[in-house]
Amino acid sequence: MTAVLFDFSGTLFRVESTEAWLRGALTEAQIELDEADLTEAALALETMGALPGGVNPSWLPENVASVWGVRDKSAELHRAAYTGLSRHVPLPDDRLHDMLYDRHMTPAAWTPYPDTADVLQALRERGIGVGVISNVGWDIRPVFREHGLDPYVDAYVLSYEHGIQKPDPRLFTLACAALDAAPEQVVMVGDDRRADGGAATLGCAVHFVDHLPAAQRPDALRPVLDLVGVVAPRGNGSGPLRNQ
Repeated sequence: MTAVLFDFSGTLFRVESTEAWLRGALTEAQIELDEADLTEAALALETMGALPGGVNPSWLPENVASVWGVRDKSAELHRAAYTGLSRHVPLPDDRLHDMLYDRHMTPAAWTPYPDTADVLQALRERGIGVGVISNVGWDIRPVFREHGLDPYVDAYVLSYEHGIQKPDPRLFTLACAALDAAPEQVVMVGDDRRADGGAATLGCAVHFVDHLPAAQRPDALRPVLDLVGVVAPRGNGSGPLRNQ
């Protein structure tokens, strides 16, 4: 194997909790909400699946259903889908729906999994190509830069920039080409069996991880090193791995 493709949300990074997301937007808007009302609103937003990268909606309102399946094909569709969900939750100021959407695109809203930096650095040190391929409606590169991980990524292939979503094999083809790697030389790592599993149709190997809170998934990415023949000691997320 000469290259690895990683999904973004739920694979390399985890988005903040719905409650933290709402608190952050309220603070920015300088709006105070008592704890009971805040907890109730956060639960309602989570039930609606309004936080991108969070849980899926429990149901789709009619005004969202028509765009939900193609939401990652453009920035406009992505925003329309998620603000459409959040607007079904009463909030103290209508501005909050767009502010919430804007907040989820900030680096502060995302935390890398404990082994993300170690694994990406180990791949880079061994000369393995690294790509990030994501169904997303916004530019995730600033998140990687802010967390110091951009130097380990050779290419970003984002659905909204190409108008193509996983599992469409065309997006994986673009990603393999960006890394100058044949599909049979590539491992796809992701948390979505359907979307990320689409890489297998091209002949890529596929490794799945669970979409869990960061503290509950300390080392699910480390088996990828074995798949590409990188031998490295087990770290603790606090420093870089060194190849032996």
